[in-house]
Amino acid sequence: MSHPAAPDSHATHEDRDRRVLSWIGAGLLAGGMPVHEVEEDIRDVARSLGHPGAQVACSPTGLLVSLTSGGPSTFEQVDGGLRLDQLADVLALEAALRAGHLDPDECLSTLAGLRAQPHRYRTAGFVVGAILSGVGIGLVLAPSAASLLFTLVVAPLTPLFVLLVARDRALRTLTPFLAGFVVALLAFFAAEAGWVDAPLRTLVAPIAVLLPGALIVTGLTELAAGAMVAGSSRLAFGLVQLLLFVLGVGAALAVTDGGADLLDTASPGALGWWAPLVGLAVVTVAIALLESVPIRQAPWLATGILVTFSAQSLTLAVVEARWAGAFAGAVVAALFSTLLEYVRPELPRMVAFLPSFWLLVPGSLGLISMAQFEVGPGEAAIALVDVVVVVAAIALGVIVGAALAAPLRRLARPLGLPHLRRLMTARRRRRSA
Repeated sequence: MSHPAAPDSHATHEDRDRRVLSWIGAGLLAGGMPVHEVEEDIRDVARSLGHPGAQVACSPTGLLVSLTSGGPSTFEQVDGGLRLDQLADVLALEAALRAGHLDPDECLSTLAGLRAQPHRYRTAGFVVGAILSGVGIGLVLAPSAASLLFTLVVAPLTPLFVLLVARDRALRTLTPFLAGFVVALLAFFAAEAGWVDAPLRTLVAPIAVLLPGALIVTGLTELAAGAMVAGSSRLAFGLVQLLLFVLGVGAALAVTDGGADLLDTASPGALGWWAPLVGLAVVTVAIALLESVPIRQAPWLATGILVTFSAQSLTLAVVEARWAGAFAGAVVAALFSTLLEYVRPELPRMVAFLPSFWLLVPGSLGLISMAQFEVGPGEAAIALVDVVVVVAAIALGVIVGAALAAPLRRLARPLGLPHLRRLMTARRRRRSA
């Protein structure tokens, strides 16, 4: 969502309605929602505003809204992403508009200041969250004391890479390569010195939050749902980002002149069965700090992540196929987030779903597997097929879970109306104070 100006008091009602629909849609896209879900939501809101024939066309970078076929249209650009707390506000405004409890002019005024909403935990919280994210993912991917110590030392580089992305467009393009090269170089040097085992898995943890796994799976989900343009463009962009990370790892391998043993995909697994569970708890705290989520909602996010991880692990233990675990985890994540919205209307479905979705997405798996190109074409082909199957299984699971949860979403909406009234009243009081 771009940085809009204050609403124009002379605009017609139709101009205003197109604007509010486009701003809501841009906010949902910036929050990471697939385009087919955004189009459906915006059409629902348009019907509530008295425009049953509204037409919406979304892409990952913008959307067009027209209230009638052949009528005037409004384009809104998506300018950067939104945090989970900001996405929750957009979803609450959308629901309030749909229920008729919010005036469109008031909605525009609130959306105009959404980008300026400060991070709840400020820069320090963001930095700590980035470090904890690496530690938590490291406990899942490479649960050993040496790998954990390496992650603690190297993870502070991640917020530095994020700041580079935010400040310079040229560095934004090079950041995947630079992050992969710097962290891989440190991991390979540490492995050659005998300080860490499994350097490939160890190097992934500190930069896991930068990997485009969610982007790739969302693209496949859009393709499966029929959003061909958005899905193919998002998928292509994500694959290019992942390839840049792989090139950085390959460049580090060339600099160290190390052998193929540095790219061994085996996990050290020295800390025991409890390490992944502790990792999930640490990842939950990291997500709350990174995404400015209120601490009181963190236990619900942790429950969703644990349920998803349990479904994935149990299915994997029974079927012994990674794609089956990924599919089951995606279905359960979609269903649980909808059930959670049913009992906790103040926690929108997408805000509860995205952290579990990020746990499932194989960005780390993709980097580990694609790095096998440095070993040989045979190993790379097998690894690439494995990644494609897992990603497709997650995308299919998301679609199946969303279809099963659709009736629950319709039941949850009326229960959320009292919370929406309280939310709107509190905002009016803050604005008038």
